[in-house]
Amino acid sequence: MRLSKNLEDIGFYTLSDNRARNTSVDSPLQRCEMILTDRCSFKCPYCRGLRDDLKGDMPYAQAFKTLMYWVKDGLKNVRFSGGEPTLYSGLRNLVYYCNDNGVERIAVSTNGASSLSLYRELIKAGVNDFSISLDACCSSVGESMSGTKGAWKKVIENIKELSKMTYVSVSMVFTKDNIDSCKDSVLFADSLGVSDIRIIPSAQYNIALTRLSNLPEKILNKYPILKYRINNINKNVHVRGIRDCDSNRCALVLDDMAVASNKHFPCIIHMREYGDPIGTVGPNMREERYQWYLNHNTKCDDICNKNCLDVCVQYNNTVEDLQLK
Repeated sequence: MRLSKNLEDIGFYTLSDNRARNTSVDSPLQRCEMILTDRCSFKCPYCRGLRDDLKGDMPYAQAFKTLMYWVKDGLKNVRFSGGEPTLYSGLRNLVYYCNDNGVERIAVSTNGASSLSLYRELIKAGVNDFSISLDACCSSVGESMSGTKGAWKKVIENIKELSKMTYVSVSMVFTKDNIDSCKDSVLFADSLGVSDIRIIPSAQYNIALTRLSNLPEKILNKYPILKYRINNINKNVHVRGIRDCDSNRCALVLDDMAVASNKHFPCIIHMREYGDPIGTVGPNMREERYQWYLNHNTKCDDICNKNCLDVCVQYNNTVEDLQLK
C-alpha cells in the first residue's frame, strides 16, 4: 500500500505536490547538490568516501561553471557538501553567487567542527540551512562515530549557536555501533534547539529503526521530518528501499541534480554508492537526465532498489499518481 501523505507535510522544503504535478525536463531546477571536496576532518566509520575518479577538490572554475548552468535553469535550492565543504576555499564565493542570483535556499552539509566565525560568514554570504552530523548523545560515542578526538564539545556548541541564527537540522546515522543509544541521541538532539532531526540507518547496516517507534508525541510534533520517519516505521515502511507497490521510475532526476567533479549523477545516494554518472556537466544535462528517466527501471538497479529513501520513493509515487490522472 502506497503512502498518501501530502508531500508538503513531510518537512523537506524541496518536496511538494505542486512540484510533483508540474515536474518536467523544462521545469526550474528545484534542488541541486554539489560535492566540493573529498577532504574531511572526520573519519566516520560508515563513510565510504568518494570513487577514486571523484576525489580531490573540484576546481573552482568547474564549480562556478556548474552553478551557472543551474542558475540559468532557474535553480531554487542548492546544497554544498563533501567531504567537508567548509574546507573548500571557494565556498563563500559560491554562496555569494547563489544568493546574488536568487537561489532561495542555500544549504551546507557539515560535520559542525569548523569555527563558528566561518559559519557566521557563510550565513552573512547567504547560507540559510545547515545540516550537521550528530550520531550520538555523549562525547565517547560521538568521538567513536566521527573517528576524531576532541571535536565533540565544539560541534555541540556550534549546533546550539547556529540554531539561534538559521535553520539547522541534525543528521543522525545509525549503525550497530550506536543503535543501542539511538533514542537517547534523538532526545539529546531535541535539547539543542534544532529545527528538525533526520534519522537514517547507514547503507551498510540498513535495518528498520524500530527502537525509535515509541518516541514521545510532544517530541514528534516539533519535528516534521522525524515524525514522518517514525510514522513510516510504525507502518513497517523502511527508511531505505523500494517496495513492490512503488513506482519504478525516478522523476527526481528531471529537476534535481547531484554533481561531483565534472559528472552529474542520478542522485547523491547513487553517487555515494559508487553508481555510474548519467553524463558530464554541460548544456545537455537536462536532456540526458530525461532519457535516463525514460529508460531506467529503478527496481532493476540494486543501488536504487535497496537505498532509495522513503521521501524520494513517495515523491516518485506522487508524480506517477498526479501526472497519470
